[in-house]
Amino acid sequence: MSRSNFGWFAAFLVALLVSAAGAKAADIGGTISTTMMITEDSQLVDDVTCTVTGAPCIAVGAPNVKLELNGFTMTGQADPQTGCSGISIANEVGIEDNAQSNVVVAGPGVVQRFRNHGIRLLNSTGVKVTGVTMSTNCSSGIIVQGGSLNEVEGNTATRNGNLGAPCGGI
Repeated sequence: MSRSNFGWFAAFLVALLVSAAGAKAADIGGTISTTMMITEDSQLVDDVTCTVTGAPCIAVGAPNVKLELNGFTMTGQADPQTGCSGISIANEVGIEDNAQSNVVVAGPGVVQRFRNHGIRLLNSTGVKVTGVTMSTNCSSGIIVQGGSLNEVEGNTATRNGNLGAPCGGI
């Protein structure tokens, strides 16, 4: 490789590394039709309508990720009056953290009308959920299944659950 080509190549590599290091958070809004896996800090920039069936709308796929709701609303496919009319759809949750650590879900914001849980922490460690309103979800607003050292504070849960599983809030 000639000296000038080597210099150009080195400059290209440096530019590539700088741009990768400065990657911005994912901006989320509009309709989500397949599970969105987030692996870096992300934020809602508009309301979200979720049409995913039988799987999470947003899944956290890496440790140390922050999801900021920024006052926006995530809406699933459940009935606006009853949440689900008594029929829960397995795994159809708004936000899911499965076995990740040090994740933050920060409100304000609303997670509503999912045909299972609004937010599910499954075997997660050190996750913090604050300032989120969960409403009219078919099962719990927030459910913590396994894991440790999780903080769930300053949240509001209204009209979650159903007649067959009146689990409701948190």
